[in-house]
Amino acid sequence: MDTALTLSAARRVVVKIGSALLVDTATGSVRADWLRGLASDVAALRARGTDVILVSSGSIALGRNVLSLTPPLSLEQSQAAAAVGQIRLAGAYAEVLDPLGVTSAQVLLTLDDSSDRRRYLNMRATFETLLALGVVPIVNENDTIATDEIRFGDNDRLAAQVAAMAGADVCVLLSDVDGLYTANPNLDPAAEHLPVVSEITPDIAAMAGEGVSGLSKGGMITKIMAARIATEAGCALAITLGGDRALTALAEGARATWFLPKDDPQVARKRWIGSMKPRGTIAVDDGAARALMAGKSLLPAGVTFVGGSFGRGEPVTIEGPDGRAMGQGLIRYTGDEARQIKGLRSGDIEATLGYPGRAALIHRDDMVI
Repeated sequence: MDTALTLSAARRVVVKIGSALLVDTATGSVRADWLRGLASDVAALRARGTDVILVSSGSIALGRNVLSLTPPLSLEQSQAAAAVGQIRLAGAYAEVLDPLGVTSAQVLLTLDDSSDRRRYLNMRATFETLLALGVVPIVNENDTIATDEIRFGDNDRLAAQVAAMAGADVCVLLSDVDGLYTANPNLDPAAEHLPVVSEITPDIAAMAGEGVSGLSKGGMITKIMAARIATEAGCALAITLGGDRALTALAEGARATWFLPKDDPQVARKRWIGSMKPRGTIAVDDGAARALMAGKSLLPAGVTFVGGSFGRGEPVTIEGPDGRAMGQGLIRYTGDEARQIKGLRSGDIEATLGYPGRAALIHRDDMVI
């Protein structure tokens, strides 16, 4: 296996944990020993300088047990169970991570948060800040408010979306199977394991079967969909068995299916930004142009002109002092706000707008030059 596909080489990892791994189906409580093993793996990754984000199911299963609710649950019962279970889920992670010197944070998302460009930028900035502070975010779908039209629907795809949002280079789906097979291995003894998938073809997609666990919503089909999302964002994705110390086992070469990315995360993101239709124009002076060419963010002080009507998070063309387009980026202010602060130092933004703003008009990670 190429070392680029191992956890040891990863800069940023997203790990998805399903309810069937985290919650004991017989008792409805957390599998404490398993979770302590996961925490040890996370601490080991953090010690090597790897950023870690956990996408964890389990809030409804835990809350359902506390409330003595019997499946199937109505939407309202599921939301009530999630509200009760989210506290216990976050507490369970804090209980095992705190003694290892790892601080955790709870992040609740809905599909709207990744599809709305303004919320997307907010979440991306939050992840960057948490990870820079050494925190391990614990992400779950916000089931207390999510209805069908704003749901991810399963945490496989949520994990892939988070990996794309956070610029992760590896996404790991801990599962009840050790990867993708040519057929369902529970039904076909001749099914062959696929260690590497370089492209998700229709034939590959057709191999997906359904999960067998009682608590898990996502079958193999959702994992293939997650792999497509992740790899298009430049993130390698692994499906592997979620046994004890699963991440250590994967780092040591445990059986898995690795889906290969088409580019690295930064290249994929830059290509995505560059493909958008611009909604406005930002012109910059000589100093700002030189700074942008050197890989810096665009600050308001270097802006000489703002054209167009656009919202926060929308794409704008960046023009140099000669009037030629030199790049494109996702702007962190609306058109009206950008016009008010152009030419100002970052320290003067709050006095002008009446509220604190971000120092960069366009962050370098949201820009292609």
